[in-house]
Amino acid sequence: MYSVFLRRFLFAVLCCIVLSSVSTLKAANLNATQPPNIVVFLVDDMGIMDTSVPFLTDAEGNPKRYPLNDYYITPNMERLAKQGIRFNNFYAMSVCSPTRISILTGQNAARHHATNWINPRKNNAGPQGPPDWNWEGLKKEDVTLPRLLQKSGYKTIHVGKGHFGADNFPGAEPLNLGFNVNIAGASFGAPGSYYAEKKYGLGTRRAHHAVPGLDKYHGTDTFLTEALTLEANAALAETVKQKKPFFLYMAHYAVHAPFDSDPRFADHYKDSGKPKNAQAFATLIEGMDKSLGDIMQQLNELGVAENTIIFFLGDNGSDAPLGHQHEVACAAPLRGKKGAHYEGGMRVPFIAAWAKPNPENANQKQLPIPANMIQDQVAAVYDLFPTILDLTHTLPPKGYVMDGMPLNQLLLGEQDHSRPETFLMNYPHAPHRSDYFTVYRDGDWKVIYHYFPSKQSEGSHYQLYNLAKDPFEQHNLAESNPQKLKQMMQSLIDSLQSHQAQYPVEAAGSSKPVKPKLPST
Repeated sequence: MYSVFLRRFLFAVLCCIVLSSVSTLKAANLNATQPPNIVVFLVDDMGIMDTSVPFLTDAEGNPKRYPLNDYYITPNMERLAKQGIRFNNFYAMSVCSPTRISILTGQNAARHHATNWINPRKNNAGPQGPPDWNWEGLKKEDVTLPRLLQKSGYKTIHVGKGHFGADNFPGAEPLNLGFNVNIAGASFGAPGSYYAEKKYGLGTRRAHHAVPGLDKYHGTDTFLTEALTLEANAALAETVKQKKPFFLYMAHYAVHAPFDSDPRFADHYKDSGKPKNAQAFATLIEGMDKSLGDIMQQLNELGVAENTIIFFLGDNGSDAPLGHQHEVACAAPLRGKKGAHYEGGMRVPFIAAWAKPNPENANQKQLPIPANMIQDQVAAVYDLFPTILDLTHTLPPKGYVMDGMPLNQLLLGEQDHSRPETFLMNYPHAPHRSDYFTVYRDGDWKVIYHYFPSKQSEGSHYQLYNLAKDPFEQHNLAESNPQKLKQMMQSLIDSLQSHQAQYPVEAAGSSKPVKPKLPST
C-alpha cells in the first residue's frame, strides 16, 4: 500500500516538474519573440557639456569633469549612464531640422538636402543658399523609421517637437510620417512659451509657435516639459494595455529658447553667479532630466522596462547663453556652440541603456550593453536608423540608401573596425553662427571649408585641426601642414560628391553652385 502511494506521489511530483518546465519554456519562448520597445529621448539644443555626466575623457580614457559638469544637475542622466554606455564622439548636424530628419531617414543631411533649420513660414535658404534645398521637409512617400516600425507591428508615438517640414506641407504633421500618435508636434521648433499660464504661447505675440494639443493644461502651473511627460506616460500606459510593442519618439522642446525659467528648479541656480538666462537654461536642463526619470519610472511600473531600450541624445550643440559663439564658453572646454563649425556646435550627448538591466532578458542577451562605459569611436545621429531596424528585425526597402551603420558592436563597448571614422556636416546657408561651410572629420583630423572667407574663418577658406592633440581647436594647421590639408580637402570633396550634396551659389538669384577648391599648395 505504501509503495503504491509513493509511486503515485512521485508521479504527481514529476508531472508538476514537467508542467512547470513547459510553462517556463513557453514563457521564455514568448519573451524571446517579444520585440524590444524603443525610446528615442531627444533633447533640443543640448550639447555634450550641458549635463552633470562627464562625457569627455583624460589621456587614459577616464571620464574627466569640467566646471560645467558641476553646474548642471542631471541625476537621471547619471543613472542612465551608469546603466549603459555613453559616447564622447557622437555627432549631430549643427542645427535641428537636419538632425531630426537624419534620425528618421538614416541619411546624412547632405543627402536628404534639408540642410538648414526649417523656417515654417518662409524659405530660409539664405542669400546665397541652394535654391532647391529641401525646405518643404519630409514627404508622405518618404521612407521613415516610424513608418517601417509601424509596418512591423509597432505602435509609434510622437511627443513634443516635430520640425520635419514647413507649414502646409506633409512634414508639418508627424501623423503623415508613420506615427500613430502625435502629441504637440508641429512645423516649428521653438515653443511660444513654456508656461501653461500663457497657454504655451497661444494668444501671445508668439502665437504662431503656440504648442498645440495641450489645452487641458492651459491656465494651470504645468510647465511644458512636465505636460509633455504626463502625456507621454499616458500614451505608454494605453499602448501597454493594447499589448503592442512601441516606439516612443520623445522630443522635448526643452532646452530651446525662449529661456523660460522652470520654477520647480530656479532656486538651485540663483546663487550660481551665472546670468539670469543661463540660470533659466539650467532649469530647462534639470526639468528635462526629471522627465527622463519619470518616463523610466513609468516603464518600470508598467512592467516593460526590462524589454525597453533607451537612446538619449541631443539634436545639435549647446545653445547655453554663456559666451561668444566661436569661443570656448558655453560648451567649455569645447569651442563654439549651436550653429557653429567648431566641435561645440555638433558634438552631443549620447547614452544607450536598457531601462532596467536584466541579463536574463532575451532581448538584452542579444545586446548586452555594458554598465558605466564610455565609447570613443566616432558615430552620428543617422546611425540610429539602421541600429533600431536591426534591433527590431525590420528591413528597409530594397535599394534604399542609408548613410548610417548599425551601432551594435559599439554598444557592446567594443571597437568596430568596419566603420569609417568619418563625419560630414554640410551647411550651405546663412545667416547663422557660422555661414556657408562644410566640416569633414576623418579619425583625429578635422577640416573646415568656408565657401566665402570672412573674419570668422580667419580670412581663409581653410581651417585644419588635429583633434587628438588639439581637442579644443585652438591651433589652425592649414598653413603649417599643407599636405594634410590637401588630403583632407580631397576627402571632403569626394564625400560631398558621393552624398550628392548641394552647394551655395555665386550670388543671390544665381543657380550656379560654388564648390570647394583644393588648396593650391
